[in-house]
Order: sequence, then structure tokens, then C-alpha cells
Amino acid sequence: MKKKISLLLAVAMVTTFTLAGCSKSDTKANIDSDVIKIGVFEPMTGANAAGGQLEVEGVKLANKLYPTVNGKKVELVFADNKSDKVEAASAASNLVEQEHVNAIIGSWGSGNSMAAGDIVQDAKVPAVAASATNPLVTAGNDYYFRVCFIDPFQGTVMAKYAANKLQAKKVALLQEVSSDYSVGICKFFTDEFVKLTGDKDSIIAKANYNTGDQDFTAQLTNIKSSNPDVIFAPGNFTEGAMIIKQARQLGITTPIIGGDTWETPEFLDIGKEDVEGTVFSTFFASETPITNESKVFLDEYRKEYNKEPAAVSALSYDAYLVILDAVKRANSIDPIKIRDEIARTKNFPGAAGVITIDQNNNAVKDAVLKVVKDGKFTYLDTIKPEEN
Repeated sequence: MKKKISLLLAVAMVTTFTLAGCSKSDTKANIDSDVIKIGVFEPMTGANAAGGQLEVEGVKLANKLYPTVNGKKVELVFADNKSDKVEAASAASNLVEQEHVNAIIGSWGSGNSMAAGDIVQDAKVPAVAASATNPLVTAGNDYYFRVCFIDPFQGTVMAKYAANKLQAKKVALLQEVSSDYSVGICKFFTDEFVKLTGDKDSIIAKANYNTGDQDFTAQLTNIKSSNPDVIFAPGNFTEGAMIIKQARQLGITTPIIGGDTWETPEFLDIGKEDVEGTVFSTFFASETPITNESKVFLDEYRKEYNKEPAAVSALSYDAYLVILDAVKRANSIDPIKIRDEIARTKNFPGAAGVITIDQNNNAVKDAVLKVVKDGKFTYLDTIKPEEN
């Protein structure tokens, strides 16, 4: 009897270890499949949903135009990170552990991307951010890349615009303190503006708000009393538009400038005539197609969606193409091999410009300045890194 029990226990232990082994291997992408699965990790609901939807549009269009690579079908797997860092980690985990994706695109919002950083690195699944500009997204992470410029460049561009074009000597900052993006770009703007003016006190006011706030009267009243030459307010499109509206209602006529997150239809819909003349930095302008792929993207996007594309749609389209190009060069859908080829990307002609991935997994790209004119986002200027 004891021998029988011992035998049963041994069988049970072997079965347990076997199942555990299967479970662990099941978390990895199937590298022998006839399908390559690309996870699309975006905020489809919540405060950032409009930005996430614009990136989803770009990826869907790219998949429609380029549905296969090396004879394999490309399947998109969507995960809603709900504009929340905790949900972002959960969504990323689901993509690698349950969906077994070979690569990931996303996310709109640097904080959402950063929440997924350890997950993709531990799983050894490459992720390519379209528009996440905070340097920490890729810092120290061999598996996270991006196809956009980073905030030190964007912050510097806007500081130079304020100092050189607007002749500002004193600036007020209004930052979305719950956003890694907003806090980061404000820091880089401050560093450059102080350097340009030679005045350590050139930032004369600094106010904070949180994502989802609707009343900015107290912050704007304090800023108005400091009488700045320019207000720099990079943050989410909804709050950004509301800030500008309330500033104008308080009689503040000071120029208000921002960053790439403003470029959504919601910014124009909420801000209406109050956002006329506002200037911000972004990644791409349809008025200045850069490559042959730019023309393909513009023509097909207009046909597919019957509207002009936002820059982030062009970037997510490019993120998809960069992954496909890496798969093609690797001649494999092994995530590690895909990762290695993404890192070697050089002079790739994307829709939003030529992409070269540097040693820090970042793209070396131009910045575009746009102004709101007659209710539309209008091209103003292109700033190259070497001019900056």
C-alpha cells in the first residue's frame, strides 16, 4: 500500500512539474507559427483615449496595406491600457503571457509605456512606442524602442521658439503633474530657457494640475499676476484646451505654447476660437511629405478615414513598418531576433520621416512646429536636430 501511495505521489509530482513547464513555455511567442502577432497597446478608453485612437488608426491602416511579411500573415491583437498605469501593466502582461505576441506597438502616453517597460524586458518581447517622448521609456531597456524624438529635443525646440521667435524673457509653466510626459518636458524646457536667457530666475511662475481637473482659475490667476511673456503648458489635449479657454476668459492674452499631445481633434473642439494662434511642437505635417511612404500614407489615410492625419497616426504606421522590416531582415518571428534587427534600423523611409535608431533605442528625427489657424492645425516650421 505504501509503495502504491509513493508511486502515485511520484506520478503526481512529475505531472505537476510537466504542467508547470508547459505553462512557462506557453508565455512565449510561437516562433514556428504561420502568423506573426503584433500587440497594439493603447489607451482606447479613459483620459487619453483620443490619442490612443489616432495611433490605432495608423496601425490598422499599415496592417491593411502591408498584411503579410515573409509569407506570414500579420495579426493585430489590441489591448486597452485604459489611460492608467496599473491597467497598462496588466494589458502588457496579457499581451505577452496570454496572447503570446511577437512584438508590441505603443503606447500613447509616456507613463503608460513606462509601466510596461519591465514586462516587455523580462519577457524579451520588443516594443516600439510611436509617440512616447519621455527619455525614461527606453532608458536602460534593451527591448523598448521608439520612432519619435525625445523630450530633451522637444523641450529645447519650444524654449528656443519662446526665446528667439517670441522674444520672451520671462516664462510661466503650467504642468500636468500626474503626467510623466508633462513634468519631463517642462524640466527640459526650463533648462534650455534658463541657458538661453542667462537668467536663473527667468521661470517666474510654476503651477501644477492633475489629469481630469476642470477648473484652473487659481493657477491662472497666480500666473496672470506674475505677468509672463509666454506660458508653456504641455499636457493632455482636454486639459490643455480648457486651460487656454479659461485663461482667455480671465483676460490673459499672453501667448500659450505646448507640446505634441495637443494635436487631436478634441483640442480644437473644446478650445474653439480661444486656441487660435497657439503653437506647439509635433512630429509630422501633411503639408510637407518627406518620403515616398509619406505620400502613400497620406493618400491612403485620407481615403480610409476621410480626414487629415494627426502626426501620431503617421508614427504608429511607422512603428508597424519598422517591426515588419525587422522581421524581414531577421527572416524570423523570434522576438529576440526581431529586437536585434529593430536596434539595427538605419535610414528607414517611414511616413513621418527617415528613421535611424540610435544606441539608446531612440529615433533621430526632426521636430515640426504647428499653429492653430482658422480652426485647423497648420504647418509653421521644421526644426532639425543639428539646428537645435
